[in-house]
Amino acid sequence: MANNQPDSTDLELTEEERATYEWQIWVPDFGEQGQRRLKNASVLVTRCGGLGSVVAYELAAAGIGKLILAHGGQVKHSDLNRQLLMTHAGLGKSRVESARRRLLELNPRLQIEIVAENVNEQNVQSLVSQADVVVDCAPLFEERLLLNREIIAQRKPMVDCAMYELETHLTTIIPGQTPCLSCLYPEPPKMWRREFPVFGAVSGMVGCLGAMEAIKIIARFGETLAGKLATCDLRDMTFRTMTIQQDPNCPLCASLTR
Repeated sequence: MANNQPDSTDLELTEEERATYEWQIWVPDFGEQGQRRLKNASVLVTRCGGLGSVVAYELAAAGIGKLILAHGGQVKHSDLNRQLLMTHAGLGKSRVESARRRLLELNPRLQIEIVAENVNEQNVQSLVSQADVVVDCAPLFEERLLLNREIIAQRKPMVDCAMYELETHLTTIIPGQTPCLSCLYPEPPKMWRREFPVFGAVSGMVGCLGAMEAIKIIARFGETLAGKLATCDLRDMTFRTMTIQQDPNCPLCASLTR
């Protein structure tokens, strides 16, 4: 791994995989090498709800080798407007079990490890250690900041996805190269809470963008949002990308970039 980005191409593509991913292999600067990098990579997706279910689905569709899914609880009616890996038949059943079943229907070659827990102090180190890239889709800032601390400790890149109502936020953190989540949010926003207004189309949009960020990090092509924050307000289709400034006194990341 170089520059904190996965670069393994040990496992070759099968003929079935070449046929499945043919159209994306045609993408300039990606090619078969990029596809092999995806096959050899693992991604941790924290929460497979409105955001994470779309991230996981798009990564599975793209040919990622392994997904680690961490999400506690059972499927509820209120999940079904946006959590695309959940179904009416799965009501009352484990979210991660439902996610695994749906993902394997799409990509039976995919390795999936499920953890029926949300990220916490006891499991965060183990979860992050298994992944090349983390995609943070947690709705609670306690989880997001916990992941931020751990990816810096382990020098793992993280894509941070967020949404509220019709707004989306997306950034990529690469320890040693970019500011961290604590630089962007020194204090958790007061309006942030576990349940909030949102459309499934909004979570689906930012989930697709988050998956593409992870793909670019792993396959090492294109330009990521490292050190930048991309926002969108779908109420009036306003898109903005801004540079994030590092807090020179950040106790987590400032010493890594000096």
